[in-house]
Amino acid sequence: MYDQEIIQKTEDYVKSVQQGESSGHDWWHTHRVRNLAVHICRAEKAELYVVELAALLHDIADWKLHGGDDSIGPKTARVWLEKQNTGEEVISHICEIIKDMSFKGAKVETPMQTLEGKVVQDADRLDALGAIGVSRVFAYVGAKGSEIYNPDIPVKLHSSFDEYKGKSTAINHFYEKLLLLKDRMNTKTAKKIAEKRHKVMEEYLKQFFIEWDGLDF
Repeated sequence: MYDQEIIQKTEDYVKSVQQGESSGHDWWHTHRVRNLAVHICRAEKAELYVVELAALLHDIADWKLHGGDDSIGPKTARVWLEKQNTGEEVISHICEIIKDMSFKGAKVETPMQTLEGKVVQDADRLDALGAIGVSRVFAYVGAKGSEIYNPDIPVKLHSSFDEYKGKSTAINHFYEKLLLLKDRMNTKTAKKIAEKRHKVMEEYLKQFFIEWDGLDF
């Protein structure tokens, strides 16, 4: 059952928490993910209420901003949803989505158990691609005090979540995560969007290395 009042309250709550956050995990990231998720949901015929709430709450307490604690997001979402009397079935479903959706390393599997989870995961990953994705990478490394690029730091395809939590450069992040996402989309709808956004990142990196190597003068 779709409850517009709870959706609106959740939107207001998330906005109050995330407004002005500077690492690329701000309210406008959540806003875009929600819009993408709703679009994919309708195309793939998933349950809109679960998808929209999960999209709104997916970054309410992101592990990257809470000392690497990947349990805090589902816990925070549960506390909020219980206050809204959302119902245990919906709460459990949303918390499971939030728990499983993050990318945790190139060699770490992060499968989603439900169609709704696949939709929200795709929407979040699409916002890490394309021109928006490029912008968010640099916002994040700036907020974390990491380098744009350092050729002495090799790209690493991480085998565990703990390895992935370590520092990297912005450019390495493209190869360690972002360029891998196109082939990890769950839904047909997201795969089409990802193809276009992937090409934007490839063109950006091509130009970056031309300028880095001084080949444009």
